Amino acid sequence: MSTVAFIGVGAMGSRMASNLQAAGHALRVYNRDRAKTRALADQGAQACDTPAAAAKGAEFVVSMVADDAATRAVMLGADGVVAAAAAGTVIVDSSTNTPAMAREVARAAAARGVAYLDAPVSGSLAQAQGKELVFMVGGERAAFDRAKPLMAAMGRMATHMGGSGTGATVKLINNMLSGTMTCAIAEAVTIAESAGLDVAAALEVLGEGAAASRLLKTRMPKMFKRDFAPQFQLELMEKDLRYFLQLALELDRPVPVASLVRAQYQAARRAALGKLDSGAVFLQAAGEKPKT
Repeated sequence: MSTVAFIGVGAMGSRMASNLQAAGHALRVYNRDRAKTRALADQGAQACDTPAAAAKGAEFVVSMVADDAATRAVMLGADGVVAAAAAGTVIVDSSTNTPAMAREVARAAAARGVAYLDAPVSGSLAQAQGKELVFMVGGERAAFDRAKPLMAAMGRMATHMGGSGTGATVKLINNMLSGTMTCAIAEAVTIAESAGLDVAAALEVLGEGAAASRLLKTRMPKMFKRDFAPQFQLELMEKDLRYFLQLALELDRPVPVASLVRAQYQAARRAALGKLDSGAVFLQAAGEKPKT
């Protein structure tokens, strides 16, 4: 088994790190809020004061932080991973970053003999807990092959997408599709309720129709119930849609549907719904306030 530094043990990261620990890997953990490392430390992980301290002596580094700014800080900052990691270390960055950020870190890492994989995941808390995450990975194939046992301990599937930035690109496409479908489901629920449909019958029929999907079957019942306990926060979905639009601009491709969807999420975030689940975009569509 390997020594693994885990950077960012929030809602997703703590579950991923716990699965690595259960698989027998020795953990060195860092989180900006030190209190969030306590549970893992109680189970035997070594809590560290900086990303650099965590990376020293680790064969692998896994990171799960919020955005480009956080990734820049933990990877390229003065106390960051890249400057501290030994040559031959493999970084598995499961944060949702822009492809440009992924390529920047990959170049800095390569200059020090460190391999960097942009390896974001599909799945939320339940999938992180149950080792059901899907990894989409950009970077060197040899580094991907070395890191496969770690990803197998945290997920059910890992696919090598190509060079640096390709994992990040596929993740942004994935979340654009998820966000768009969630907005469509929200509008469908507002019409179903306004028309006075039987909720159970509507769920049964739509769940067997052409638009049936895991997303419909999980999000639609929660919208009917106004259950927006965060599995994936709305503000993070809005950030990912913003990153998708940034990528489309760089590629000079029109994305009118994604632009409208991002505007809906932006309005929901500005309406103080950001800390709720991304399905709370329904409240924006319905003109409702969250239950207190």
